Amino acid sequence: MKTIDTRFEIRTSKPGTGQGLFAVVAIKKGEFILEYIGRKIPTAIADSMKEARYLFEIDEDWTIDGSGSSNTARYINHSCDPNTEAEIDEGRIMIHAVRDIKKGEELTIDYDTEYFDEFIRPAGCKCSAGVHH
Repeated sequence: MKTIDTRFEIRTSKPGTGQGLFAVVAIKKGEFILEYIGRKIPTAIADSMKEARYLFEIDEDWTIDGSGSSNTARYINHSCDPNTEAEIDEGRIMIHAVRDIKKGEELTIDYDTEYFDEFIRPAGCKCSAGVHH
């Protein structure tokens, strides 16, 4: 278990999903969670990086490679019924709570269709939402 921000901790998640990001304190709907950070690379190059799992497209020109360990947001696992969402604000990826999150609850986000189809669907979705893309 590793703590990076007093509001969160990184620990083992559900089987098949690796590590996840969990709330150490309750988080209110609308509250800022954190920024998805990393190296900014051209989207055309990102599209050719087939094995990369931490790419987050900002727009048709730019993508963030969030594979670095300093990117705490990379531990937010997929859910078909997420409790966070990302908003692009002036080229930055800002993650907010879309509903109240209880202390101890895992933070989740809905990965885009392209990522879901490439990485999640072949292995089967491991989220507990019960609804799948």
